[in-house]
Amino acid sequence: MPSILELITELAVFENDPSAVVITVGDLERDGFGNTPLFQTFVAEADGKIVGMALYYFRYSTWKGKTIHLEDLIVTEKFRNTGIGKQLYRAVIGQGQSENVRRIEWNVLNWNQSAIDFYVRSGAIVKDDWLVVQMDEFGINNYLSVNPQPNIDF
Repeated sequence: MPSILELITELAVFENDPSAVVITVGDLERDGFGNTPLFQTFVAEADGKIVGMALYYFRYSTWKGKTIHLEDLIVTEKFRNTGIGKQLYRAVIGQGQSENVRRIEWNVLNWNQSAIDFYVRSGAIVKDDWLVVQMDEFGINNYLSVNPQPNIDF
């Protein structure tokens, strides 16, 4: 997991948001290898070192059923354009097929044109009519502090 965290940090730098990574090796070990793993990874090795990874997890769509969300696909800069990224991408898609998922989805930054072009060439559909919505820890805490739990029985 230290190598995975290095790749995650490298991706955050590439995406111009290096301070956003707060996860630790311990978090990755607990969440990936506990009783109920929250994610799975494919890794690529070269020269005895992990140089790329694809981290994904299963989701459920009310329209499609079981799906895969590809959270990150990263190849360290030295090994980009060697085909490693394409092999990791294929591994995730193959996993989706073997798991009989009806959709594999991921996010791509709108300025990452080379990735967008690759995805389109591969047959993926890049949707421009959906917006990503997120709430960070501050937003979660703030929302709950100003919107207390109502007295409703569920």
